[in-house]
Amino acid sequence: MALQGLLVKAASTVVTGAVGVAAYNGVRKALAKAPLREASVSATALALRGARKAEEGAESARLKVADVVAEARERIGEEAPPPAVSDSGHDHDH
Repeated sequence: MALQGLLVKAASTVVTGAVGVAAYNGVRKALAKAPLREASVSATALALRGARKAEEGAESARLKVADVVAEARERIGEEAPPPAVSDSGHDHDH
């Protein structure tokens, strides 16, 4: 009886292994036929387009908010501060 149980488990393991090997080989063959580079380039191009659109949207929103703030300052009689200018020079020697 113990021998029969052992044989059933061994057969089950062999079948599972054979199914796994068949699945692995099938996936490997499918990937070999698939145009992975073309798909990767297309996906990257799409992501770059999306990133550019997001940047455009963010810049547009920033400009709209700046316009609203400037108009609000104008209504209360406050002058808008000049744009910040960075100090490109420095006073010490290297």
